[in-house]
Amino acid sequence: MLLDTLKSQLTTAMKAHDAVTVDTVRFLLAAVRNVAIDKYGAEGEAKITDADILDVVKKQVKTHNESVEAFTKAGRAELAGQEKAQLAVLEQYLPKQMSDEELKALIAPVAAQGGDFGPLMGKAMAAVKGGADGGRVSAILKQLLSSQ
Repeated sequence: MLLDTLKSQLTTAMKAHDAVTVDTVRFLLAAVRNVAIDKYGAEGEAKITDADILDVVKKQVKTHNESVEAFTKAGRAELAGQEKAQLAVLEQYLPKQMSDEELKALIAPVAAQGGDFGPLMGKAMAAVKGGADGGRVSAILKQLLSSQ
C-alpha cells in the first residue's frame, strides 16, 4: 500500500538526513491523514485507499507547480528551487504519465462524438484514468476538436 511506502520513505529519509524528503513526505502524510479523517472519520488511516492517496499527491504536485511558477515570476529563484526539489520527491509517487500519442489515441473517440467541451472533457478524463494531467488532456482534446 502506498501509505506504507510513504512511511518507510520518511524513515529512510530521516536516517539519511535528507531534509527536503523528510519535510515533503511529512507534509504529504499530514495531508493524507486529513483526507482520511474527512472521508472515513475515526477509521481514516485504516480505510484510506491508494486512489485517495494519489489524489492527495496530485493536488500537492499541482500546488508545488503553481508555487514554482509564482516564485519564478517574482524573481525568487531560491524559493522556486526549494519547491522544485519538493516537487521531484512528490512526482516519484505518481504513476507514469502517458505520452501525447497514447493520449490522442484514447481521446480521439471522445472528440469524435462532438458536443460541448465540458461533458467531453469529463469523458476524456474517464478514458485516461489518471494517466495524464488534466491540463494535457484538455490541450489535446481542444487540438482534436479544432482539427475536426
